[in-house]
Amino acid sequence: MGQRIERIVSPLGWDRRIGTAVIASFPAQEIVVTTMGTIYNLGNEQDATASGLRGKLYGAIWPDARPVFNIAVALSIMVYFALCCQCGGTHAMIKRETHSWRWPLFTFGYMTIPVYFGALATYQIAIRLI
Repeated sequence: MGQRIERIVSPLGWDRRIGTAVIASFPAQEIVVTTMGTIYNLGNEQDATASGLRGKLYGAIWPDARPVFNIAVALSIMVYFALCCQCGGTHAMIKRETHSWRWPLFTFGYMTIPVYFGALATYQIAIRLI
């Protein structure tokens, strides 16, 4: 799945591992760090302060030996997670309150598509300035 979405997320500066972690975090944004720990074969007991995960992320490289993580990528990820409505619980509550899937789907699309372009613009501008 990660390889299939890499074409979509690479303009954001993300590789397949970041894209997979983002997809896995759709039910709850909070699990993205744990997902990254699993993807990098560190187990599921990772948190934001785990030195093993920080080391793996710092050492992650593209096939052409460029580092995967840099300031532009970090900004792109932050914009995406700060503005995207990914919480599955929120969508379930919207569905329950409106008695329709129309509004949760609208909310998901309305929040995901513009945020993608916001993260894209952030990365493209930052990579040129840095």
